[in-house]
Amino acid sequence: MDKNINIKLRIWRQRSPKEKGHFENYELQNISQGSSFLEMMDILNEKLVNEGKEPVVFDHDCREGICGMCSLYINGHPHGPDEDVTTCQLHMRKFDDGDTITVEPWRSAAFPIIRDLMVDRTAFDKIIQAGGYVSVNTGGTPDANAIPIPKKNADAAMDAAACIGCGACVAACKNGSAMLFVSAKVTQFAQLPQGKPEAARRAKSMVAKMDELGFGNCTNTGACEVECPKNISITNIARLNHEFLKAKIGS
Repeated sequence: MDKNINIKLRIWRQRSPKEKGHFENYELQNISQGSSFLEMMDILNEKLVNEGKEPVVFDHDCREGICGMCSLYINGHPHGPDEDVTTCQLHMRKFDDGDTITVEPWRSAAFPIIRDLMVDRTAFDKIIQAGGYVSVNTGGTPDANAIPIPKKNADAAMDAAACIGCGACVAACKNGSAMLFVSAKVTQFAQLPQGKPEAARRAKSMVAKMDELGFGNCTNTGACEVECPKNISITNIARLNHEFLKAKIGS
């Protein structure tokens, strides 16, 4: 049965990208363990507003584990101590009475802080724009079974497509690498016939854009896979390397 707990919060505050940030301490009483982490943050902000103070800025949208915007680094883990969930799916029952909870933004040169806990993740959008799509003729909807696809390939493509682009992989990586994200987006097309015509250009363009935007190199520590809320496998990185090398050799 859920109970109410008292907690201490140590939250990163930073007014703008150019200003120096710092941690501020807060205390909350009688927080239901049945509430979500973001609901707890809402309670904190309501308290701060009532006290005439600036609320904590953090990113969120769907609150259903779909959009990937709730990018918070909690007690040393992207999305917090629970497994296979985003921050909005994390509940306060994962914490005990009297706990001190440290909340930070993603730490990556490619994800500059906008304010407090909100970071600019448009670098991922730029990588997708570089090649994370297929070109198709518009018109009538084609028959779903018009192009036979082996179930193994379809399953692999769907598993890779589960990536929500939250950036937890980057936040978890000691090098700030985006290889898990890029490999998932390349894999979801590499497994399907619709992705074959642009496969070579896609792999080269997305990797080049990733490097250009300042993401670090992958050293295969596996932290990205462990912290990914959607269980994206690092085997996708092997697929990306295969697609990239094949593209380079064929060019």
